[in-house]
Amino acid sequence: MDRQFGPYRLKLAARQLVGPEGPVVLSARAFDILALLLDTPDEVVGKSTLLDAVWPGLMVEENTLQVHMSALRKALDDGMIATVHGRGYKYSGPRPVAVEATDDQFPNGSAEGGAASQPKPSIAVLPFDNMSGDPEQSYFSDGITEDIIAELGRFKEFLVIARNSSFQFRGAVRDVTDVAKTLGVQYVVEGSVRKTGNRVRVSVQLIDAARSIHVWGEHYDRDLTDIFAIQDEITQMIATRLARQARTAIASRARARPTDNMSAYECYLRALQLSANYDYDSVCKAEPVLRQAIELDPKFAAAYAMLGFVETLKFFWNTKQDDLQSGLTIARTALQLDPDEAYGHLAAGFALVYLHRFRQAEASLDRAVSLNPNDPFILTVHAVLLHFTSKAEMALERLDDAQRRDPFAVEWYGDFRGIALTTAGRYREAVACYEKLDNVTPWSLAYLTVCYAELGETALAKGSLAKLRSHWPEESIDEIIDHEMDYFEDPAVCSLFRSVLRCVDNGQ
Repeated sequence: MDRQFGPYRLKLAARQLVGPEGPVVLSARAFDILALLLDTPDEVVGKSTLLDAVWPGLMVEENTLQVHMSALRKALDDGMIATVHGRGYKYSGPRPVAVEATDDQFPNGSAEGGAASQPKPSIAVLPFDNMSGDPEQSYFSDGITEDIIAELGRFKEFLVIARNSSFQFRGAVRDVTDVAKTLGVQYVVEGSVRKTGNRVRVSVQLIDAARSIHVWGEHYDRDLTDIFAIQDEITQMIATRLARQARTAIASRARARPTDNMSAYECYLRALQLSANYDYDSVCKAEPVLRQAIELDPKFAAAYAMLGFVETLKFFWNTKQDDLQSGLTIARTALQLDPDEAYGHLAAGFALVYLHRFRQAEASLDRAVSLNPNDPFILTVHAVLLHFTSKAEMALERLDDAQRRDPFAVEWYGDFRGIALTTAGRYREAVACYEKLDNVTPWSLAYLTVCYAELGETALAKGSLAKLRSHWPEESIDEIIDHEMDYFEDPAVCSLFRSVLRCVDNGQ
């Protein structure tokens, strides 16, 4: 049976909340909290009861419960969830009624409802084939693909698979239907690029793989200087056709020309290819190429933004504050040139998180998400901010969003998911997460040690700590913690971890 309350219906079997305008996004934990409150509408439900019911067998901070209660209040009409101070929470809305489960999207049974009643169209842009006859030109076809992915990612109406996962199919003989199933999408874009001198030919087709239907195709023979117009037209044509499924009007979103200097643009595309893995060697190779792009065009905002991001990423491995400051300065230059450059906001937000300037980081990363809600790295860095500001459960949900868009980035998400699970007090799950990784990073070794210690696995905790110390044999535990864990807004969180690691180090 479903639960009808006012204009809302809680669909228990589908685990979905439906409001007057269609499905309402709720986390799994928030859904369980609401179901429990609706089952006891005349009672105050204590915080301990909610924690035991929703997080059985887990030690969870009360702040986590408060985060989900806040999300519930935002999702429902005012006054439906009441706080009874000193006791717990109570449902205070229209009396819930048990009703037969239906397949209707709306409580009133209407099949109408516009975009809200439809799932988001999902799409993967596969790497365009390099038809130039020169393998060295692959950076150009790859760059065209990345630009189209980035532009489609600006549309909130679509779910766009990230470059990392789409590029798993580069150079392979691919069946579009199989690719779509693997990536979990309905639509697939394929294309090719032939660059000869100052001329370029781009061919592209949009396929509804779920129904094996060719939706649209086109080819363009233009001067190289027209490449941005070609990209805009491809993006608009794809968006217009997907909008029919989403039932939403797509206004013209043609971007301003990022640069008039094609040599600078080619440097930018080379840097995108070099930095694709975001590891230390990759970003170090990309840095001088981006600087060359900026030298060729000092007003190239996208190149500044990517350079700022590359600089901040270096801190991720070497923990040098100078790289954060450099990245922040370069990101601000990018945003002066173009306030809507998503990676400029990302670079600034990333640096500000690790500089402990959390409110500024929040503003920057919220803006980055709004500009490109499909970029998995933007979503992941936003999750890092949530984690360090004691919103670990929300960070985990954001990581789920990111991984849906980049399902092949297993190691990347496993690392961040492990630290968020640790901070959420879900130690057993965190250990299971780390055990799936081929390589546990040094900072994750610190969290893994905490997990083992809190689970009473003393020998494993000592072994993990020994691996952690091997990376900095000359440093004390406190020094290691300072550059691996001490980034929490609430100093009590790091203090707790610090005491746990000291106990392990002292053999207690």
